[in-house]
Amino acid sequence: MTDSNYPANEDAPAQKQRHETELIQWLRIPSISSYPDHKDDTRRAGQWLLDKFQRAGLATQWLPTEGHPIVLAETPPVPGAPVALVYGHYDVQPAEPLELWTTPPFEPTVRNGNLYARGATDDKGQLLTHVHSVCDWIASGESLPLQVKFLVEGEEEVGSQNLEAHLSDLADQLACDCVVISDSGQYADGQPAITYGLRGIATYEIEVQGPAMDLHSGSFGGAVANPAVAISHLISSMVDETGKICISGFYDDVRPIDANERERWTQLPQDESEFAKSVGVDQLFGEPGYTADERRWARPTLEVNGLTSGHQGEGVKTIIPAVAKAKISCRLVPDQDPGKITAAIQAHLDANKIPGTRVTLKADHGAPAMLANTDSPYMAAAAEAIRAGFGVSPVLIREGGSIPIVAEFQKVLRCDCLLLGWGLSDDNAHSPDEKFRLADFHRGIAASRELWKQLGECRVG
Repeated sequence: MTDSNYPANEDAPAQKQRHETELIQWLRIPSISSYPDHKDDTRRAGQWLLDKFQRAGLATQWLPTEGHPIVLAETPPVPGAPVALVYGHYDVQPAEPLELWTTPPFEPTVRNGNLYARGATDDKGQLLTHVHSVCDWIASGESLPLQVKFLVEGEEEVGSQNLEAHLSDLADQLACDCVVISDSGQYADGQPAITYGLRGIATYEIEVQGPAMDLHSGSFGGAVANPAVAISHLISSMVDETGKICISGFYDDVRPIDANERERWTQLPQDESEFAKSVGVDQLFGEPGYTADERRWARPTLEVNGLTSGHQGEGVKTIIPAVAKAKISCRLVPDQDPGKITAAIQAHLDANKIPGTRVTLKADHGAPAMLANTDSPYMAAAAEAIRAGFGVSPVLIREGGSIPIVAEFQKVLRCDCLLLGWGLSDDNAHSPDEKFRLADFHRGIAASRELWKQLGECRVG
């Protein structure tokens, strides 16, 4: 087994520079999976990763799908040792609004120790920590103490439907003891975390159709329902002024937060006023009776993600718009079923629509919440690896975001899940000026290297 200074043929500054240079190369590729005109770019980002694996000597496979390809790679088996599967994604979110970026989203720029680019923390930078640690280990001439497999898709940001469709067929090839995922964050600056729970998700578009065309608001106002007003009414009817969701049946299957879990979370170094300040609001808001962490991690939500109707250009155009649209998303907690939530929302819209309008609900993607086993030996190994890489023992937290495929991993592969996030809450994932602190990028590589050592000491069979 190697020591922590591998590979011996490179000094630390040169190795760090190479790691950063390769990340910058990858971030320059605008792999926006949701935009058809970036299909070739998204494919190119997958090819970049495949080429890196092949240069390092891993066995690789390029798996076409109906959408973007899946990249598979693996190191040789190690009898008697666990198998770790690293999951990540090479696609990124759209970068708009572009005018809010300090520097262009696909021209990676270092400022104040941070690397700014779309995908820096979600997920290219975090995923690359594991890629670097494995490839460097192989380059050192030493054998890894366990087999590491990689599964990297190009559609996580659009719901992972094609990966989910292929997962059962890939189950034997992907067989593993634990899945390692770095697509989340630390609890706070200087306080790393292991995430053991993720909320699920259900996303929708609501369309309210009124007249057959835009109408003159003077000639027709007062006689025809306005779709913009109608959709505003529907939205306000779904969530009250306290943040409680008013859709019948929405909370029926919500699993209560365990009392011991709530008590453990009170021991975290939380400061709600500082949290509010960090996101630019003067106070926090949400469902009464719960802390901000409890609301973010273990309570369901309904959010409006986009709202469009009528004239959006310069000046005034006095119309009754023909149509109004809203994009909404629900974050779900353990025991909630996305299908039942869809039915509840549909029933609510039917019961509350304004006469003279037609309301359509289009469901997009959905996935249930997940909880990981906090008592597994792999969880203990991960905690030791993070302590070695970051110099601080991690805390156990849940995460409010969703990685739809994780629950499928648990179901199909029957493995433990290790969600090890290196990012920070102010990394602006999905927002302008996304960043990744380079110090955490390098700490993540060190923690990943230690993870293979610690997992290799866990016996199986």
